[in-house]
Amino acid sequence: MDRQLYLVRHAETMFNVKGLIQGWCDSPLTERGWEQARRAGAYLKRAGVAFDHAYASSLTRTQRTIECLTDLPYTCEDGLREWFFGTFEAEHSNLMFPKPWGDFFKRFGGEGQLEVRERMVATLTDIMRRPGHERVLAVSSGSSSREFLAEALGLADSTEVDLPGNCAIMVFAFDGERFALDRVITNDEQGR
Repeated sequence: MDRQLYLVRHAETMFNVKGLIQGWCDSPLTERGWEQARRAGAYLKRAGVAFDHAYASSLTRTQRTIECLTDLPYTCEDGLREWFFGTFEAEHSNLMFPKPWGDFFKRFGGEGQLEVRERMVATLTDIMRRPGHERVLAVSSGSSSREFLAEALGLADSTEVDLPGNCAIMVFAFDGERFALDRVITNDEQGR
């Protein structure tokens, strides 16, 4: 039987609302963000989803999110961090170069697209191959999750990925080698 990964995009933050580039910068969850995280946690509890392990990136916004999703202790993994945008960090998002970003941000001290994708895939593959990791919860960020999702869907171009909103739950099957998207539960669906 395949193992299951529940990958959640962090809840809404102040930078999301203000249209600022977050990357490795941190900003607090908004009231709406706290509500999104609580709704996702309540959904998982109602659905009877029990995790054996939980992981968040080393960014505070993912940690506050996971604390609303489970009572299970969690481990922080740098490999689950958002795309690093270099000197574009904390700038207004209207300065962003149009997608696909490719290696654009490398010129400004940031990461390239393949670096982000490979980092996310390697980190989550390593986690899922660990003993006793049958059903795992992980919380990451938007652009890094988009790259992981594109890889799981077999897409070279992540602009083809319709990334779900904040606190959406993406459920993947893992066969020991590859991830396959099973379903996505949006934050709106979690309240039903």
